Amino acid sequence: MPTGTIVKAVGGFYDVAPDDAPRRIVRCRARGVFRKENLIPLAGDRVRFTPIGAGEGWIETIEPRKNAFVRPPVANVDRILVVHSVAMPPLSRRAIDRILVLAEARGVEGAIVLTKQDLLAELPDEERAEGERETAEAVRVYRSAGYPVVLASAPSGAGIEAVRRLLTGRITVLAGPSGVGKSTLLRALVPERAAAIAVGAVSARTARGRHTTRAVELLSAGGGWIADTPGFTALELDLSPEALGAAFPEFRPYAPACRYRGCLHEAEPGCAVRAAVESGAIDALRYRHYLQFLAELKEREEKRYR
Repeated sequence: MPTGTIVKAVGGFYDVAPDDAPRRIVRCRARGVFRKENLIPLAGDRVRFTPIGAGEGWIETIEPRKNAFVRPPVANVDRILVVHSVAMPPLSRRAIDRILVLAEARGVEGAIVLTKQDLLAELPDEERAEGERETAEAVRVYRSAGYPVVLASAPSGAGIEAVRRLLTGRITVLAGPSGVGKSTLLRALVPERAAAIAVGAVSARTARGRHTTRAVELLSAGGGWIADTPGFTALELDLSPEALGAAFPEFRPYAPACRYRGCLHEAEPGCAVRAAVESGAIDALRYRHYLQFLAELKEREEKRYR
């Protein structure tokens, strides 16, 4: 029985890319047994299907998933590619850190693409210098934490091949605030589909964009699959306060040396993580974001048990 990957799910129909011919799409319907099992096929699902005619088929089985996201609806994600601009809108490391925490909590690899490098040159001298400084610092911090970072500019093509190399052999989703250039980057990565990928303008007043992606679709790029996902914007962190520290990889070498087991790295005496922050071994801004996320999670737990 043929196997493949669901690349799009719309209105009860599922476009499957067969493993033996991934550029040939088979439009399938799902057997009723999935409804009985309350299992909804998702983009990214690995399936077995029965062809029933020219370009049509029935999905017979869905292989066990290694992960599944509800918003956006996609399964078996290998990597979340966090996209953020360095100008219009300006770089927000807090937004990047929030998505990286989500990736770490789900056991998904994280990587970062900093877009709109070309726009830095158009800023006034002082703003350009500050933008360049912040960009260089972000690259240093995230690479030292173990994350791949690519500087990209879709209009010039700079960094696009490096991004493609991050996609090889993986299902990757693009994530980031609106207006940072996700759809423009996707058009550069999949030029044959550029006309079908909508791009929105950024408001000069708010420096924010509008969502242009409406549904999850996996596109073939760089020897893997990539999706622009409309749901990765306002994210609720879905982990416990105790698990948050493990979502910051740079904390891991120091956390075992904390005096107290279960240390939250907040105000406990003998905290090795805080000592690493004070010595400069851990970035202070990343740690500040950790404390903000920790307060958010603790407040949510308190409300839950009131």
